[in-house]
Parts: sequence; C-alpha cells; structure tokens
Amino acid sequence: MPELPEVETVRRGLETLLGRSAVIDHVELRRRDLRAPIPRDLPRRLAGQPIIAVRRRAKYLIFDTPAVGLLCHLGMTGTWRLAPPGDERTHDHCYVHLADGRRLAFRDPRRFGLLALTTAARPHAALTGLGPEPLDAAVFHADALLAACRGRRAATKAVIMDQAVVVGVGNIYAAEALFRAGIRPARPAGRLGRDRCERLVGAIRSVLAKAIAAGGSTISDFRQAGGDGGYFQHEFQVYDRDGQPCLACRATLRQRRIAGRSSVYCPGCQR
Repeated sequence: MPELPEVETVRRGLETLLGRSAVIDHVELRRRDLRAPIPRDLPRRLAGQPIIAVRRRAKYLIFDTPAVGLLCHLGMTGTWRLAPPGDERTHDHCYVHLADGRRLAFRDPRRFGLLALTTAARPHAALTGLGPEPLDAAVFHADALLAACRGRRAATKAVIMDQAVVVGVGNIYAAEALFRAGIRPARPAGRLGRDRCERLVGAIRSVLAKAIAAGGSTISDFRQAGGDGGYFQHEFQVYDRDGQPCLACRATLRQRRIAGRSSVYCPGCQR
C-alpha cells in the first residue's frame, strides 16, 4: 500500500501536470463505489471549480477548490494519470474533465481506494484524529515522540506506525528508520529515552525525504502520476531482506511479526 513518500510523489506529479490554472469542467464517475460509496453529489459540487492546490495530509491527497476538496486515498493500486481521448483503460473509475480539454483518470484495479468530499468546516472522518506530519519539524520532534511513547508497552515499531502518533509511516519506512536509528522494532516504546527518540525522529525524517527524492518505492503496482515507478526499493537496508547479511555489520538479518506485520531487523546493529 502506498505510504507517505509514494503519495507525496503522486501529489508533486499532479501539481506539475495540472499547472496553476486547471479548472474542472465536469466529473465522470464510471462506478458508484470503491471501498466506500462515492458521494452522489460529487460531480455536481466539483463542476466548474478551479483547482487551487493539490495537498497531502498523511496518506491522503486533497484537490482543493474554493468550494470543496476532492479527497483521494490510493488504496493498494490507485493511480492518477492524464488520459487523452483514446486512452481509456479497464478499471478507470473516475475521469476529471478539465476546462482546457485535458482529462485526469483515476484507475484502481483492486478498488481499495477512496474518493470523497471534504471541507474545512466539515472535514471527512478520515482526516480527524491524525497525528503530526513527520517532515514538519515544528510539530514532530524528539519531545513530541517521547511524550507519545511515555508509559507504553507496545513495540516501538507499532507506535510509530500509529497514525495518531505520527502520520504516513508505514511498514517499509518504519523498518528502515528503526534500522538507521539502531533501535529494535520490538523494544517497548516506553523504554525509549530522549536520545533514542531524537535518533528515531531524525531517521524517520531522513528516510522519508530520501524516498521522496527517489520517487517512492515500487514493490509491485505503485506508479507516479507520469507513469514511472519509484526507485527507493534499491536502497532498502532491512525491509524484505530476512536471512540476508546486514549491509553494515554482516550479521544475519532476522524477522519477527509485530502488530501483525513482518518486521526485519539486524540483531547486531539494533538494540
């Protein structure tokens, strides 16, 4: 499932594709639901609206207009692309027709994505209760993480994947950040001191920034808005490398399940 770097990569690609003067002429829905029903009034409320920004909150994209925002979650296989006439594909579920004649297509073969509406006055439920953005140093820092971990027995990896603690850090980037911070994923979060929290915050921020610069990670289906894959998978230190030698100390990497997810770590480098 796309994590923060993949969603941010798509956001930046859409921003480039749309430019500064995109106006929605009309929206064409080719089905009425994905993982949840698509609001019936979505086409009416977006028709004629200029797209003033494409934002990301956690793992959600938001196409902002003066009236309402189009909220999108990519699910597992969702992609956006410019689709000129003749480029209709199976599993295209929504076309956003622009006033200049261009057309954006949302394609989602597995239909785990989400298309919905949100406003500042009435934000969609998916946007409530979210923690701080990890790349915003003003709200996500060592003291904030230390406070969130205090007294918790849950594994550190489970805590940093909790969207109420910090948003957008999924399985891949949690594993990679913990390795770079030298922290075992199963270490109880309440046993993290400030020094470890500072290392972990820095590692999370560094890993996410590098992944964004690489266009995200393409494990199977992820594609950027222009159709390219991501390349950060070539920089994995531990993710999906169970049984292989650690690239730092040559110890054999181990795997265990934490909060229902596979977690690979180095018994030599991580404590």
